[in-house]
Amino acid sequence: MDLLNTLVDKGLRRELPTREEALAVLATSDDELLDVVAAAGRVRRQWFGRRVKLNYLVNLKSGLCPEDCSYCSQRLGSKADILKYTWLKPDQASEAAAAGVAGGAKRVCLVASGRGPTDRDVDRVGKTIEAIKEQNEDVEVCACLGLLSEGQADRLRDAGADAYNHNLNTSESTYGEITTTHTYQDRVDTVQQAQAAGLSACSGLIAGMGESDGDLVDVVFSLRELDPDSVPVNFLIPFEGTPLAKEWNLTPQRALRILAMVRFVCPDVEVRLAGGREVHLRSLQPLALHLANSIFLGDYLTSEGQAGKADLDMIADAGFEVEGADKVTLPEHRRAEGGSGCGSHAAADAGAGCGSHESGGAGCGSHEGESSGGCGPCGSGPAEEPAAADEARTDLVAVRRRGAGTDLAPNA
Repeated sequence: MDLLNTLVDKGLRRELPTREEALAVLATSDDELLDVVAAAGRVRRQWFGRRVKLNYLVNLKSGLCPEDCSYCSQRLGSKADILKYTWLKPDQASEAAAAGVAGGAKRVCLVASGRGPTDRDVDRVGKTIEAIKEQNEDVEVCACLGLLSEGQADRLRDAGADAYNHNLNTSESTYGEITTTHTYQDRVDTVQQAQAAGLSACSGLIAGMGESDGDLVDVVFSLRELDPDSVPVNFLIPFEGTPLAKEWNLTPQRALRILAMVRFVCPDVEVRLAGGREVHLRSLQPLALHLANSIFLGDYLTSEGQAGKADLDMIADAGFEVEGADKVTLPEHRRAEGGSGCGSHAAADAGAGCGSHESGGAGCGSHEGESSGGCGPCGSGPAEEPAAADEARTDLVAVRRRGAGTDLAPNA
């Protein structure tokens, strides 16, 4: 189809699609789905080959968050039956991280609930980063601690952090409908602080919160302008006990179209298949590897993912390979043009859009963003259409009871 040929050509040239073209991807039919995946897969392979980067989450502090993000199991007023604990000690966090690295993870993501870190918290996380890198010198460490105050990004970088995650989550026009305790601009400011400090910026979205196609396109275009090095795409997990518990709006086919749209808009950026993949993609997860070049290994912040070995088997069976520590994730041109890269402390080129460095561009509270509040095990539910809007699907969400904050071995 002409649309897909145009999008492939633009993706191979790192040229921004039009908003109408991005909307058209979301509007394609199920009959056209494999064509859409194949087209976006060409763009993915151009910049990342058949490599899949593995990331591993360590929840440093779980629950008890003062922010009111409607999608989050750790939010203020959440009745979700999740693990709640205060800060892990550096050796505990390092032990949890080691399990992920042993499973093949190249990056460890250190996440803590809350509006943002105190200076004491930054010191604590710095000691944790040091403990992790003493054991695994080459591992990338990404911090996700919420809204940053002046100077905190620099301190995290000096402590050895390679990246910082803070997701935009949804479009600016609808942000106030899901969160009232901080603003969309607060999130943009934090990502830009991380970039200014030379940290590799990681910022993405959550799909499935009842947003329109226009909202999805708006947030992805905003991300392109913000120019993060990695874009995690989360699919909402409607946790029982949260305001969005009954929002089951996604099918596997729609999830794939969303991923394809993100790939076309941000062709040469690390697109991460993040929280909710097991619940919403289910048996179509392998197709998503043709669109995303990065996934989380094992469990998420407050819920369980599929077994780590199943992740590795899926990658191999689909004909992909795990990206080794000796490989640099981002294409050479992004690193050369100022992207902070993965594991690199080079200063970011704030202003160039993700994927199109010729076109220029404009420039968490609760840190569910990389996991959408959690994820259930693969295949734990049938692949039928979404439940009715007034029906919660508790059978598809398994609360995490192992790993960080427990006495049980982690899933990696």
